[in-house]
Amino acid sequence: MSADRQAAPYIPAATETPRMPGRPRHALPPGACDTHCHVFGPYDRFPLQHPSSYAAPDAPAQRYLAMLDTLGARRGVLVQPAPYGTEPAALLDALAQGGGRLRGVAVADAQASDAELQALYDGGVRALRFVEARDPAGKLFPGSVGFDQVAALAPRMKQHGLHAQLWAPCDVYARHLPALARLGLPLVIDHLGSLVPARGPQDAVFQLLRGLLADGAIWMKLTLCRVGAAPGYADARYLHDAFIAANPGQVLWGSDWPFVRMGARAPAADALVDVAWEWLGSDALRRQVWVDNPARLYGF
Repeated sequence: MSADRQAAPYIPAATETPRMPGRPRHALPPGACDTHCHVFGPYDRFPLQHPSSYAAPDAPAQRYLAMLDTLGARRGVLVQPAPYGTEPAALLDALAQGGGRLRGVAVADAQASDAELQALYDGGVRALRFVEARDPAGKLFPGSVGFDQVAALAPRMKQHGLHAQLWAPCDVYARHLPALARLGLPLVIDHLGSLVPARGPQDAVFQLLRGLLADGAIWMKLTLCRVGAAPGYADARYLHDAFIAANPGQVLWGSDWPFVRMGARAPAADALVDVAWEWLGSDALRRQVWVDNPARLYGF
């Protein structure tokens, strides 16, 4: 059993109400999926396993489902936030409330048993998340499982139908991805690879990610809000377009609601939908990115 599952629960003293969207100007295609969101709480039922390094949002399943409905997204993928560590109760409860319209990305370490991994899959989980984002002291954010555990878990992840979702500062991928791509495990990269648009298209990490995507070795989440400059994200347009051109069958769209660590800079999810709708440019590509690709990866 993981140490996180033995940690004392932590109930935040105060919470932050997340920004809720309006209705997008453009209608999403039927069956559209937002592949990157988080749920938190209710904290009296689902306390955190670690004190949060950001303002804890009041974002329970019902508020999240209302957000999806407002966007016009039929489906969603929930990603376990680090303060919950490896305790999946809030995630699994939200997936159950979704009535089949949701899938999950959980967190587990190498101590997880086969029974625990199977229970995650049975509850709607289709991936495990690994994080290499660190605090100023160089330590992983509390509750995270690092890239060093992917290889140890990979054989059992394959056995239980789970892929890996990865989040790191962009330069970290250059050190890890060549080896991880040889594991034969589907790899999903968060947040446009955390790339820095100002580095331009000659950036070595961008070239690495684009090449791996073109080869079918990774999937890419087209999540703009942590990479580009709001409100129009024009600086990140070339990244978005290059990844789609590299492999339109392995790109995904996600809003990142409720936008933790962003505070007053949090975007409106409906505005993110409208940017993506315009950039994708055709109904065929919109259906591929919003409907067909997530349906294939997450098993809708």
